[in-house]
Amino acid sequence: MHYKKTEEYDVKLTADLKERYQDILGGLGEDVNREGLLKTPERAAKAMQFLTHGYELEPAQILKSAMFKEEYSEMVIVKDIEVYSLCEHHILPFFGKAHIAYIPNGHIVGLSKIPRVVDAFARRLQVQERLTHEVLNCIQDTLDPLGVAIVMEARHMCMMMRGVQKQNSVTTTSAFTGAFEKVQTRNEFLNLIGRRLH
Repeated sequence: MHYKKTEEYDVKLTADLKERYQDILGGLGEDVNREGLLKTPERAAKAMQFLTHGYELEPAQILKSAMFKEEYSEMVIVKDIEVYSLCEHHILPFFGKAHIAYIPNGHIVGLSKIPRVVDAFARRLQVQERLTHEVLNCIQDTLDPLGVAIVMEARHMCMMMRGVQKQNSVTTTSAFTGAFEKVQTRNEFLNLIGRRLH
């Protein structure tokens, strides 16, 4: 049995990015012909395409592909969704978890689609604040639920590796619509995501 890679990349874009990465490495004083760096520009070109493939995805269509009529009208929570993105200010990673809830209003969505929507927006150059609202608005606009809630916690390499160099800082953002604007419903959500249920 042979292992076969299934990732596909735009040939022209990969070649263009490869040249630019070679220029960057050379400009930093590296020898681009050194054995360890011979394939680095091409690898970096492919990695950047993978890390930003969210531009090619339609998050609303991801949700629409698995929407089902259902009378269930209690809170649905998907928590501890892994988030990996690139800060648009320094093109350095930020990563963490998102906790998302919605209250259905005639439709539910396949549970795997919510993390896929997070990925579709996260795999772009981002800031955490915008990412939080983009995910929230997509779910609200597409499913039309009674409300959506999201809390996102992330560590930012631009703060950890450079600048203030604070390795233990965590940034938390949140956003709420509809029923979650009521204190009681919001607190129920916050209590549930804070509780260790698993």
